[in-house]
Amino acid sequence: MISPSLVVLLLILGAATGFAAGLLGIGGGMILVPLLTIIFSHEGFPPAHIVHMAIATSLSIIFFTSMSSVYAHHKRGAILWPVALLLIPGVIIGSWIGPIIAAGLNTRYLAGLFGVFVIFSALKMLKKKKPGSQVGNLPGAAGMTAAGLGIGTLSGLVGAGGGFITVPFLGWRGVRIHNAVATSAVMGFPIALSGTLSNIHQGWGIQSLPAGSLGFIFLPAMACVALTSVLSAPYGARMAHTMNVNQLRTTFAYLLLVLAGYMFWKAVTV
Repeated sequence: MISPSLVVLLLILGAATGFAAGLLGIGGGMILVPLLTIIFSHEGFPPAHIVHMAIATSLSIIFFTSMSSVYAHHKRGAILWPVALLLIPGVIIGSWIGPIIAAGLNTRYLAGLFGVFVIFSALKMLKKKKPGSQVGNLPGAAGMTAAGLGIGTLSGLVGAGGGFITVPFLGWRGVRIHNAVATSAVMGFPIALSGTLSNIHQGWGIQSLPAGSLGFIFLPAMACVALTSVLSAPYGARMAHTMNVNQLRTTFAYLLLVLAGYMFWKAVTV
């Protein structure tokens, strides 16, 4: 049974990450994983599985937040659905593979790997680009499937909704940032669904996991964070369409750099 103070903390965390999910198209995972790692460490979860559980729980929460965020972006007509549909098949396969790779890594390496990918994403976002077109210069169906496979694998590995790769990828191919953020939000649902099932499978039967766990997913945290994040995500998506491109890109990048720093610290102190 979790304490009332932990419930309140998780509800606040959900509200904050849901808002960020809608604003930045990151599914909340890049924020959730470091913060859940802090919470699970404080609660005395087994050190060998703390980051694995943070990643798995983050993915399960993204399953709920992505639906709310996608609806908000769709109402504004910002999602490039043909682009999203080309990415999804590869994303589903990759999101199953990612947790398998993560299960074979210890907490130290997994935390460090998370930090590396976050810094990569931040640097991509800080690089100045000329405004793109709505659709951009995208590869064909095979290339988009391959891109989806990479997006899904890395997202399943680090517990993110795919925005940390999808947004830079689409931006690199010339898609406008607002369309890239909206389209990346669509990736959160298949990533979360496939990745969550994979994390349940990978953590199934591990006796040292705390009560309330389903595989690597800590169900009380999933329920509390999902509840408030679903409510706050549309407000973030609404604000995303009132900010200029440079503000959105800079906010996204510096937030990622701060979180990367924490995960590097975790990697050397576990």
